[in-house]
Amino acid sequence: MIQSKRTLSLLLFIHCIMWVKISFAQKNSAFIRVPNGTKINVQILDNHLKKAMDSIKLPGLSIAVVNDGSIVYHNTFGVKNLITQEPVTKNTIFEGASLSKPLFAYFIMKMVEEGELDLDKPIYPYLKPIFPEGVIDKNSFEAYKTLTPRIILSHGTGIPNWVKGKPITIAFKPGTDFSYSGEAYQHLGAAFGTKKGIGWGSALDSLFIKEAAYPIGMDRTIYTWNSIYQKDVANGHIDGKTNPEINKFKKVGPGFSLHSDAEDYARFLIEMMDPKNIKTETRDEMLKEHNHFKPENELLKETGQTGWGLGFAQKPTENGLMHLHTGNNQDFQAYTMFIPEQKYGFVMFGNSNNLFPLLESIEKLLGEHF
Repeated sequence: MIQSKRTLSLLLFIHCIMWVKISFAQKNSAFIRVPNGTKINVQILDNHLKKAMDSIKLPGLSIAVVNDGSIVYHNTFGVKNLITQEPVTKNTIFEGASLSKPLFAYFIMKMVEEGELDLDKPIYPYLKPIFPEGVIDKNSFEAYKTLTPRIILSHGTGIPNWVKGKPITIAFKPGTDFSYSGEAYQHLGAAFGTKKGIGWGSALDSLFIKEAAYPIGMDRTIYTWNSIYQKDVANGHIDGKTNPEINKFKKVGPGFSLHSDAEDYARFLIEMMDPKNIKTETRDEMLKEHNHFKPENELLKETGQTGWGLGFAQKPTENGLMHLHTGNNQDFQAYTMFIPEQKYGFVMFGNSNNLFPLLESIEKLLGEHF
């Protein structure tokens, strides 16, 4: 009887795994639909990408497009390493740089939904027991103690992007203005890991994978290094020179340490447009504008972005409200956007410091994406 139960359990487990793989498996369509409704032949897109990559000398690329809740296009181009000339494959993973932030925000919102964290409760009490002296400038300490997950996720802290070992100074009353800050995201990750009693290393990553990644079909996305990906990881490049070192992050970097690829990240975009692992109202809270840019904001003037939700920037377009995020670790760059009204999503990862000229070229074919 015990053996029969074990056999039945094993069969049910195998069935579930097969169902998940079938459910998330996608095949490229002959055409993709872009936000303005135009259909683009994927062969034309492939040829365009190859020529543009050759022109700007982009080493490698992973790119995906979502239409109506499905990944209708995923392709890879180029090489993982200019020295070895190993090709990028559909198993290759890249550093996601700041694309780490929206996905970590999603994980935090899942934890808020489960009652593990309060979106509007200051994080300082969780950090106080481990807080080294001198991390915060004495004139900014009282302001720092008011920082909440909501303020951090919408970049309203007043903390610089990165302080690089200097004492943190806060430029304005938290929650009253915009200041993009990867540094603040790091503090949120540390606070949550400390609150849970698991720190912010691989145990926090494992919790993210269990609660956020696996339930939506992301099976090769990590914040801390796992050696099983050694043969699949791309090398970064700066100005055509290969970085021989792979960043094997031992701590979760909510602002920068993600490794993933376009197909896996596209599954996150699908979840944001049609949530299954979080409640619709939780998703709506993420996509609501929490930090509206003031008229003098440089992003508003330069790009037309108008504010920030809990994770994504926002930009009104003639096709609907675009939610977007860039990523730049110098030798790796990435970009993603989606427009819920059009049920359209787009993501790409590159292993060099010249991905964004490719985005400009893509817009000539696919229309406005940034």
